[in-house]
Amino acid sequence: MKNIDAPVRNDAMNCFVCGTDNAIGLKIEFILSEKGCTGNFTPKKEHSGFDNVTHGGIVFSILDDAMANWFYLQGASGFTAKSEIRYRNAMPIGVAVAIKCQFVKKKGKLVQLQSHASDMVSNIVYAESEASFILTDEGNLKI
Repeated sequence: MKNIDAPVRNDAMNCFVCGTDNAIGLKIEFILSEKGCTGNFTPKKEHSGFDNVTHGGIVFSILDDAMANWFYLQGASGFTAKSEIRYRNAMPIGVAVAIKCQFVKKKGKLVQLQSHASDMVSNIVYAESEASFILTDEGNLKI
């Protein structure tokens, strides 16, 4: 995980999605920029549900984690309060996927974010998510 202008954190090394120490994890590296949080993922056969399609739970996990990394990489802590996902197309196994998250709004300790996963070549959108997170520590959020 990389960040900009935030303290380095190492308390998520076993995270299933982004943890570098999780032997069965996805090990997605998220990068924070002024435009949001991004990452790349290529699903493997171990991530399939059926018919050579990525399991919907994996798709949801990567979108949720992209949003959580938006504040995590800024030194903040929190948890998902509510999340909604819209699956648009089946995500094939073996295709390179771009994951993007952007800030929507903040009210008190509640932050709302959006994320989506799309094919890196064709730009086909596989899924979109919108979620609210409750911040337990606001770290160095730049909003």
